[in-house]
Amino acid sequence: MSVLGLFMMADWVVKSVMIGLLLASIIVWAIAFDKYGQLRRAKRDADTFEDEFWKGGSVDELYKRHGEAPTHPLAAVFSAGMGEWRRSTEAGTSPFLVVGTKERVERAMSVTIQREMERIEKRMTFLASTGSAAPFVGLFGTVWGIMNSFTAIAGMQSTNLAVVAPGIAEALLATAIGLVAAIPAVILYNSLSSESAKFAGRLEGFAAEFGAILARQTEAAAQAPRAAAD
Repeated sequence: MSVLGLFMMADWVVKSVMIGLLLASIIVWAIAFDKYGQLRRAKRDADTFEDEFWKGGSVDELYKRHGEAPTHPLAAVFSAGMGEWRRSTEAGTSPFLVVGTKERVERAMSVTIQREMERIEKRMTFLASTGSAAPFVGLFGTVWGIMNSFTAIAGMQSTNLAVVAPGIAEALLATAIGLVAAIPAVILYNSLSSESAKFAGRLEGFAAEFGAILARQTEAAAQAPRAAAD
């Protein structure tokens, strides 16, 4: 009546369900560890980049170091905003271009944030799918196993508990494995979703602040010729 013994005695359909659920559980944990590591590295790189950004050094020098080949999400957002601002201001800094430049810079950073978050959240839907489907898959294995047990009872024409118990136990094992796969998947998905949402908010906050800085520089450049003329 051990777990391994129940597995070996189970019907091939129930065995397939158990094996599939165990594989899904392994994949869930692999994805979770990968995403936690990815978020941890992204936060660490963001801390380093923000410390460097807010020191008050040259934005152009920072763009030379990080903008051409960004290695983390925050640098990618900075690169997108700075690159669009440079391309927009090459056409001139007349007052008519100020509003358009601001909108293009914000759009470029917004698209980059969306792309970076999609990369971070990739494969996380597997956790949600496992959390919602695994109990029902396990229940299917249980129902199938109990059907076989009742068929065997009818064939042996005996309702002795010693005859019934092994078949029902091995059938219920499928539901137990389904819960083992589903419960961590739901917890890990909720935790990762919360962490990724916080990081997305951090990227959006940086984009808003950086966009305001570029907007002020664009407005100052547009007003400089008029001030000189006066």
